[in-house]
Amino acid sequence: MIRITSQLALDENEIELQFIRASGPGGQNVNKVSTAVQLRFDVARSPSLPEDVRARLMKLAGNRLTNEGELLIEAKRHRTQERNRQDAITRLVELIRHATEKPKPRIATKPTKASKKRRLDAKSRRGETKRGRGSVSE
Repeated sequence: MIRITSQLALDENEIELQFIRASGPGGQNVNKVSTAVQLRFDVARSPSLPEDVRARLMKLAGNRLTNEGELLIEAKRHRTQERNRQDAITRLVELIRHATEKPKPRIATKPTKASKKRRLDAKSRRGETKRGRGSVSE
């Protein structure tokens, strides 16, 4: 079990890890060893996620979400499979933890009378400045 919050945990069977060759610098080691990790998590069909968390997670995932509803995380920062695996799982946990936070509802407010007056005064001062820039008569 992968613990996300005190109420939410993921079963390790829901996560699919695939080891691939990393791109970028690293010389001969990069061409021989598959150290990068590709983590797949099926957000759309996960039984562990509540519906509201699922919706927020799908919105947060952005380009990392496939058309089938799978979250795809690639980790290739480190030189070993184990550290990249831990990095991918940590990033998944952080993303889900961020999705569990309910957004604070926005409370609509009206501008005060004084702020309206300040805004209009500033506009009229600016207009005066611009009117003073007309062509110079001789």
